[in-house]
Amino acid sequence: MQRLRRRAFLRLTAFAAAGGALLGRAAAQTPLTLRIMWWGSKTRHDRTIKVLEMYQEKNPGIKFTYEFTGFNDYWTRLATMAAGGNLPDIIQQDYARLDEWVANRLMIPLDDYVKDGTIDLARVPKVSIDGGRIGGKLYAINLGNNSQSMLLDVDAFKRAGVPLPNQRWTWQDFEQICMAIHDKAAIFGSGYALSDPQMWKSVYIGQGQWVFAKDGRSITVDDGPFVEYLKMLLRLQKAGAVPSRQQEISEYHDNIEAQPIVPAKAATSYQWSNQVVAEDAAGGKDRHYAVTHLPRPKGGRPSNYLKPSQFFSITSHSKHPKESAAVIDFFTNSIEANRVLLAERGVPIAPKVQEALKPLLKPIDLETFRYVARVQTDGSPLPPPDPRNEGPFENNVFTPLVRDAVLLGKITPEEGARILKAEGNKVLARS
Repeated sequence: MQRLRRRAFLRLTAFAAAGGALLGRAAAQTPLTLRIMWWGSKTRHDRTIKVLEMYQEKNPGIKFTYEFTGFNDYWTRLATMAAGGNLPDIIQQDYARLDEWVANRLMIPLDDYVKDGTIDLARVPKVSIDGGRIGGKLYAINLGNNSQSMLLDVDAFKRAGVPLPNQRWTWQDFEQICMAIHDKAAIFGSGYALSDPQMWKSVYIGQGQWVFAKDGRSITVDDGPFVEYLKMLLRLQKAGAVPSRQQEISEYHDNIEAQPIVPAKAATSYQWSNQVVAEDAAGGKDRHYAVTHLPRPKGGRPSNYLKPSQFFSITSHSKHPKESAAVIDFFTNSIEANRVLLAERGVPIAPKVQEALKPLLKPIDLETFRYVARVQTDGSPLPPPDPRNEGPFENNVFTPLVRDAVLLGKITPEEGARILKAEGNKVLARS
């Protein structure tokens, strides 16, 4: 009887061990899931998803869940996730928000992953890396170089009989061109977002100034250039040469596909240069575009600077930072991946990728590459990252109290400039 019990026990033990081994193998084969989130256009969404699927095929132990939105909704969504301690592993990050996120300890340094080769930056120029550093540590990997730009619909200029501007055009030239195109072709001279906070900053960059104090706790520039810029926008808006602010709010929101230049309702469009690819895709076939500098002050400096278009960063909530770093390296260095991405986020930072892409690029892509190269030689220095409270400053002061109030006719440009400093400094001082 004892022998029978002993044999039964041994068989049960062996069965349990075999089952445990099977469970162990099953567990080992369970993919590790990484969460990733970005903002952008439909073109970016489609291409990014395709690259993630490509990475999964090459790395069957990795699975992705992803989320994407427009730019404004993106930061609202991320703020909710941050408050709940539930940020994705990898997020797309913006130069203007970098300091704020590092200060709030929501991102991790990536230096160790560069040092051990997980992220290979060995041949990447220093100028394309350092925009992701805060306090000497690397928190963000540049996904492509770009600059603010004016996209020009070449055919619209021809129909209006107006010559294309050169890269050193002024704001006076811009106003005259917009008026002429509107009068002769009955379309907008320019489209959406001429009043956004980045343009406010660029007006002063053309003056050789940065709008914020070194500590980021106040606005330091004179009101004059901004007041004159707002007056120009009001003149253009009154003439119908640009969309009214009400039209911008109700019709021409921040999605690329909704911009007036896409259905040929505007001759120019203010964009970051990495967005030109999406504008071209949205516009469809048989469209002809050129890309040039922002207008600059008469006798002033370039309003443009070379900037990281956006970054990938790893959040402090990630439980898989090394695996996340390997994904970022794939976006940075894989020629195969970049043949899908096709510089939609900007000119790639890896020289080998740049060279591999050139034979594959459409005319508009090559135009963007050439434009970024021109800004390298005819541009202002990269300004500091925006202050830590730039988000609340923009959302609670600049947009509702100044931009909307002035362009909807509720207050004068002079009043708007005074409010910007008075209320803006209160928000910035809380940094």
